[in-house]
Order: sequence, then C-alpha cells, then structure tokens
Amino acid sequence: MTYRVGIDIGGTFTDFALLNDGSIIVLEKTLSTPQDNSLAVMEGLEKLAAHEVNGAVTGLLTTEGFRDELELRRGFKEDIWDVRLAAPNFIVPRRRRLTVPERILFDGSIYKELDEEAARKAIRRLKLQNVESVAIALLFSFANQVHERRLAELVEEEMPGVEISLSCEVLPRAPEFDRIGTTAVNAYIGPSVTGYLDRLVERLDESGYGRQLLIMQSSGGVMTRDYLRGSAIRVLASGPAGGVVGAACVAEAKDLPDLLCVDMGGTSYDVSVVIGASAPAEVGWNWHHRNLIGVPMVNVETLGAGGGSICAVKNGSVEVGPESAGADPGPICYDRGGKRPTVTDAILMLGILSEKSQFAGGSFDLTRKGVREAFQEELGDPLGCSVEEAAFDCWRVVNANMTQAVRRTTAGKGIDPKSLTMLAYGGNGPVFAAIQAEDLGIKKVLVPRSSPTFSALGALAAKPSIDEERAYLVSSSVADANRLGELWRELDERAESFFLAAGFKRDDMTASYQVNLRYPGQNFALTVVVKEVKGARDLSFVDADVFADVIEGFHSEHEAAYGHRRVDEVPEITGARLQASIEVTKPPFGAGREARQEAATPVGTRQANLGRGFEETRIYRGTDLRAGHTIDGPGIVEESFTTIVVYPGWQAILDDAGDYILSQHG
Repeated sequence: MTYRVGIDIGGTFTDFALLNDGSIIVLEKTLSTPQDNSLAVMEGLEKLAAHEVNGAVTGLLTTEGFRDELELRRGFKEDIWDVRLAAPNFIVPRRRRLTVPERILFDGSIYKELDEEAARKAIRRLKLQNVESVAIALLFSFANQVHERRLAELVEEEMPGVEISLSCEVLPRAPEFDRIGTTAVNAYIGPSVTGYLDRLVERLDESGYGRQLLIMQSSGGVMTRDYLRGSAIRVLASGPAGGVVGAACVAEAKDLPDLLCVDMGGTSYDVSVVIGASAPAEVGWNWHHRNLIGVPMVNVETLGAGGGSICAVKNGSVEVGPESAGADPGPICYDRGGKRPTVTDAILMLGILSEKSQFAGGSFDLTRKGVREAFQEELGDPLGCSVEEAAFDCWRVVNANMTQAVRRTTAGKGIDPKSLTMLAYGGNGPVFAAIQAEDLGIKKVLVPRSSPTFSALGALAAKPSIDEERAYLVSSSVADANRLGELWRELDERAESFFLAAGFKRDDMTASYQVNLRYPGQNFALTVVVKEVKGARDLSFVDADVFADVIEGFHSEHEAAYGHRRVDEVPEITGARLQASIEVTKPPFGAGREARQEAATPVGTRQANLGRGFEETRIYRGTDLRAGHTIDGPGIVEESFTTIVVYPGWQAILDDAGDYILSQHG
C-alpha cells in the first residue's frame, strides 16, 4: 500500500491531500505557523495519520432506506458542547454502504421479498471497489434471518472468498444502529483477527501443541477460535479485560471488595472499577474509537498515556500522547533509534529510572545518550526552561491526564474514588500510582508483585465463557413463558455444543438464565438474573409465574442503578440472555497477611525528583525484600519488570503474599 501526501502552505491555512494508490481518501487543513512552517506540516501529518486505520476494506449491505445509519449514530455526539468536534472517520464510507430492496417486520413476517437481482448489482459494485469484507445488516433480521442468509449466499457466489459478517449472528437484537454498527466493526476487524488466530493455531499445531487455544474476550471470559470465528469483535479491547478479571480475584482474596484498577503500560493507561469483588460485562452503549460495540464488554476506559507516549509542545504548552513511540523504535533511552522524547525518557531524566537499573529483567540497558538533547530541542527551548524542568512538566501532565481519566470513569458510575483502594499494575502503573491516589484522596494502594504481567495472570483466572442473547420484544404483561424457554434452550444448546467441542464437560458448565428489561420509553435495558443452574440443563423453573419474579427483580435492579423504581409501569422485555461458563483452577492470589514489620535496607541512593525537587532518594532491590519489610518515602523499589515509587509522605509494606501495600502517613 502506497501513500502520497500533497501539502500547500498558505498564509492562513496549510492544506493536505492524502492519496492511497492514486485514490484521494483524506483532505485536511490546519492553521499555518509562519514562524516555523514545519510545525503546521507536522501537525497536519499527525491529523492524516489519525485518519488512517488498518482494518479490512469493508462494505455494508443493508435494507433500502437505511444507508446512513452509521452516520446518523442515533444522534450521539461524544461532546455535545464542542462545536469543533469533527465527525468520526467512518470505517465504511458511504460509497461502500449499499442498500437492497427487502423488508421484514418486527414480528418476523416478510413485508417485501428480497430483490435478488438488485442485490447482485449492489454486490458487484462492492466487488469493483475491491471490498475484502462484507457486513450484512438488514432490518429486523433478528426476528427472521432468511433474507440475511440468502444475501450471504449471493455474496459468496459473486465474491468468492470474501469475509462475511451477519448481524443475525454478531448481534441478534434491536435497535438497528447498534446492530449495524457492531456488525460493521466486526467485518472491519474480522479478516485480520481471524487470519492471526489461524496462523497462531497452525504454528502451535506444528510445534506439537495438542490442546485448544483459548482467547481472551472483551467480556472477561475466554473461548476457542472456532467460537470466535465470525464474531471477531468479541476480542476487541480484550487485553485490559484480563487485568480486570485478576483484580476481581485479588479483591476477593484480600477482602478488598471495591477497587480502582489502573493499568499503565507502554502505550495506554486503562482504568476500571471492581465493586463487590465483581466486574460484570456490560451490554449496550460501549464506544471504542468512536464506534459502538454492542457485545458484552468489561467497562474499561483507555487513555493514550504510557511509557512510550510522546512528549511535545503544542500551542505553547506541554502535551503528552496519544501518539506513542511504541516498541519500534521506542523511547530514546532504549537506544533503538527513537528520536522523540517520551514519558519513559522523562522519568529517566527525573532519576526514577537509572541506566544502572536491571531494566526489563536485565534484557537490555537504558541510556541517557540523546535524551537530554531531545528534551532540550523539543521542550526546553520552546518553553524557555531547563531540561529537568521540561521532564518534570511531562511527568505532571501525564499524571494529570491519567487522574482526569479516573475521575471521568468514577463520576460516570456515581462512585467517589475516596471509597476505593487503588490496584496498580502494568509496567508503569506503580510509578505513578501513589501520587495519583493522593490527588484523588485515596488512602491505600495495592501493587501486586506480579504487577508487570498482571493482565496475563488474570487471563489464567478467566473462565471459558459464552455470553449471548436473543431478541424478544414484548410487554412483560403478555410475555409467553414457553417462548422465553425456547430462546434459553437455543442459547444453552449452542453454548453446550461449543464447550463439548472444546473438550469441556456439561457437568462443569454453569448456565445463568437472564432477561433484559426496560421501562416503556427507555432506550436501554437492565439485565435480571432469573436462575443459575450447574450441570445438566434444567429449565423446569420456566412456568407461568416466572415473570412475577423477573419484574420484581427488574424494579430492584433499576432502583439500585438509578435510585428509583416505577412500580406503576409495566416493564418491557427486550431479550433473553444466557451467560454460560466452565469452572477453572485459578492461579493463587494470596490473602496477604502482614508480618512483623521491619525497616528494609536500601542498596544505595540517587538523586530523584518525586514531586518536590531533586533530593537524595533511597533505592531498594525487590529481590531483597521479604514479608514485613517497610519502606518510608521517598524511596524507589526496582523490581525485575517494574519500578514502585514510594512518594514522600507514603509508606510501603510487603505482605506475606509478596504484594506491596502503600498508604499515606497520618
């Protein structure tokens, strides 16, 4: 793939045109910078880069009259007060969104038959545009799949080998925007995800691995490649989910049920909340990269703030991220060709890291070569400050960005962060955790010794699970228990078949039968658990009285979520849901009793700036520490794959599980 960029520097605006193999795909403008025209050029190039994404060339086939659902977005705007907020870069541009004459009604009846000749013409138009993956999302297909299934057959005939995503499989429920948007994203990422998993499984087979590969899902469970084929969207943003699963285990083991989980790695900063030692997957209004994802997802807010985040001056102030140096070339101090200063370079300049540290388990050494010069050129000179001041400004800005992300997450859930214990993990999470906790009013921070690989450890605690639903739109006053039972049975049999194919036993399967409900006029539904059954399928509880318990459960759930119930209104059922899982042996998460306390012995000192200027700071080697050892700040603990900063006014205690408990004095 070849890109060419044309640039016109004008007196007021600098214009950009981006071409891909001769086709214009993006036009952009930015304000000119006469004092240094290169600044406007670089800013424009960054904007162009933001437009570019790396999924498949995707086409959409939908019902005639619904071509623009993706752009209408149900009227949603991320910031309703920002008049400058540009429309998102749609992964399926309008020229590849085509319609076909057909119509199925809400009850599944066919109002207008599929026009196959018109459908073939639309498919051939997609073929001429070199479409690699096709999303098919017809109106009310969740009530009757016949038109989507036939349209898929036509696509296979006209475009052999193309990837196909059906909304009746990806998200078989209303409303149409959620279903169309989710199916489009599934089609967009499907080829790359499926290809990657196929190659991985093939290489594992060649290496002699004879068991199933289980892949992390965004719901917090794991499942096989065969289950995920056709539903690649279920692995989107699944990386942080492993950490949340592990956090729930820690919450239970240490009797700290309410946790604020912060995961800072090399590229991103992920925030989530565990309440009551649980982080259930949420269905519905999940947005990622400005696209709606309707499948179950653990609620994690991601910020472009990590060790590799680029530090720069824009419009006279320091900006950190979201651009990242990534693994290649990485921060300057990695000595792998990086030229732009990053957060990791900044904390090296501040003495939090050292060239003498056994960085990344001793796999390579850090260097200051080129770091000071880059900070001087990129930040010090534009700001008129010293290199050390510039590095500290970067530390302050990235910390402020992450703290604000926490406030957004907790405020959106109506949670006061002061009531939580912070759980910090990831390679860089423990570097900033205590100072963030101080800003948020949090008194206790837990840093697992497995912090650098905590998400991977959490993945080992994740259960093989399937979380699916089927639409059933009806008032609860006239709902049919037999129909509800049929939907649950269909979901149960589907889950059982995948588990058996993966080598699991029905006796180890737990099925949670659930119903989605809402009050009339509401857009979103709440899920009510009706019954949990372990082992053999047993739907004997589905009788004429089942809806009375469902309705009362919904009133209670609504009051818990929103602070009120409307008992005079008859709730509407929107669907049947099943969460099925297999019990697994979890890795050990120690309770962490505190042993007799004893001051730890430092291995040395160095000058470090932990928020109050450079001062002599004690350095500790993690491998030397034992249960009961205490560290009074300011201090820095160098573990094999992470660094734990004990800020002034804080103390760290190592418990008998090998985990660090940080708390403020007084």
